[in-house]
Amino acid sequence: MSTELLDALDYLEKEKGIARDILIDAIEAALVSAYKRNFNQAQNVRVDLHQENGTIRVFARKEIVDQVFDPRLEISIEDAKQIHPGYEVGDIVELEVTPKDFGRIAAQTAKQVVTQRVREAERGIIYSEFIDREEDIMTGIVQRLDNRYIYVALGKIEALLPISEQMPNESYKPHDRIKVFLTKVEKTTKGPQIFVSRTHPGLLKRLFEIEVPEIFDGTVEIKSVSREAGDRSKISVHAENPEVDPVGACVGSKGTRVQAIVNELKGEKLILLNGLRILLNLLQML
Repeated sequence: MSTELLDALDYLEKEKGIARDILIDAIEAALVSAYKRNFNQAQNVRVDLHQENGTIRVFARKEIVDQVFDPRLEISIEDAKQIHPGYEVGDIVELEVTPKDFGRIAAQTAKQVVTQRVREAERGIIYSEFIDREEDIMTGIVQRLDNRYIYVALGKIEALLPISEQMPNESYKPHDRIKVFLTKVEKTTKGPQIFVSRTHPGLLKRLFEIEVPEIFDGTVEIKSVSREAGDRSKISVHAENPEVDPVGACVGSKGTRVQAIVNELKGEKLILLNGLRILLNLLQML
């Protein structure tokens, strides 16, 4: 091994946020397994990765006993005292047993560990990024389709758009850009799995927040959304300020705001209702 490994560990700590000590511990543990596997050794060993020059050494750890029953795990007090006169029964002696050709195996093992840890770290970063965006809207690119899902690229990961969450009035093909609503982010053994929707009422709500500044800043509030995806939806809006027309704010000048949402939803009809007026009408009927 050389200092190239240590340089790589420094780079990963700075660029990927993977602690150097964690990587070294993982490499040393993997090298113990590699030593036992490749050299048919079942003894208690420790691997030391020198953090200054990158050298790797293997040590057999043996307990000092009066009478040796298993020479792989034990050493007599007489032999131990030849190593150092201060040893006593019960102490642990470490004897270097580094094989001559261990360097090649060590290099391969270290590379595998580093690759695995980098992959795990990247998965963790992706999961952290997307778990915070659950119930949010994102723009993705259709990658491929099968009989269960449409696979939508959201940066470094593909999200799953199930058939049940696809709008009946839409057709999709690779390279299409579509807005999707993140319904669920799961952590799996293969990495984060993200499910998205085109039919969820939350998609409509988020689209209005994007197109209508008054909703985004809280001047107008969406009270409820009832959606028949691909056909029609009803949105109840309300404004505390009596001088603000919540429906007019959502419609926009010449209907530009609501039309942009209709276009995104491929012609889905949108019915905007003033929540306060609905409530007053209901009270009058009592």
